[in-house]
Amino acid sequence: MNQPVHSREGRDGGRRAVNGVLLLDKGAGITSSAAVQRVRRLYRAQKAGHTGTLDPLATGLLPICFGEATKFSHILLDADKSYVATIRLGITTRTGDLEGEVTGRQEVRASRKDVEHALKGFVGEIQQTPPMYSALKRGGQPLYKLARAGTEVSRAPRRVAIRTLELRAFEGGELVLFVTCSKGTYVRVLAEDLGRMLECGACLAGLRREGVGSFRLESGAVTLERLEIMTPAERDALLLAEDVLVSGLPRLELDTHTALRVSQGQSVAHSVAATSGLARIYGPGGVFLGIAEVKEAGRIVPRRLISKALAAATHRASIA
Repeated sequence: MNQPVHSREGRDGGRRAVNGVLLLDKGAGITSSAAVQRVRRLYRAQKAGHTGTLDPLATGLLPICFGEATKFSHILLDADKSYVATIRLGITTRTGDLEGEVTGRQEVRASRKDVEHALKGFVGEIQQTPPMYSALKRGGQPLYKLARAGTEVSRAPRRVAIRTLELRAFEGGELVLFVTCSKGTYVRVLAEDLGRMLECGACLAGLRREGVGSFRLESGAVTLERLEIMTPAERDALLLAEDVLVSGLPRLELDTHTALRVSQGQSVAHSVAATSGLARIYGPGGVFLGIAEVKEAGRIVPRRLISKALAAATHRASIA
């Protein structure tokens, strides 16, 4: 799984066909899209994308996928995320965080016991209304652009899940929480809802993402500043292979001819494929082919394949 990641020179203005995953530790004051573009320039990569937006205020883990790895980025988009959130009680803002215009101030009378009791009401599946200052779109227009223009539109509540909600500190009207939650959860909205429950208002003062799926900050995440002073070879050495994104799926090994058929988009029978559902598939020599769906009676249907796998399978079939 952690085999070396190769890149080759391309013709796209000197950009390279880079494939792999980088664990970035995003700093504050930069959008996720801007961070991706800076990283893409450093790698001279033809294609790159992130796996879940972090607001400019937020810092922490932002996995960036290059080339073929972008085909599996949805795995991390759908994964649970974990955060350390700092929440300021007694203040409400237009954006739900300290970067927005202050809209109200109230006295904070809540005790630690009050906070702990209120937090229990947010654990599990809850309904959450997305904020106006978000990247969600209405009529093709991001909500945050409508909000900046002074327009507010109705948003339907949606169901999200809070797996863990742990109070780590409470002092001077400021809370520090550890949160593990499902995709689509807005920690800013959690802060605002908590403030309403405590009858004093609240906003998000700081947010650091510590985990995305099975990845953690301590798994080797690197800052933009560190990337910028590295040599190209040092940067390439940080890239993880594409299959780290699907490491939680069952693994199936295919022989040369079966690998060729699957790489060409054909469904095949496989005696070992007993469990239905998605699986990661490999050809001879441990070549990662992509992901497939195992149907009833052990039939494999390819779902997302990587382009270089077809070339590898074809080459092996020609010399077999």
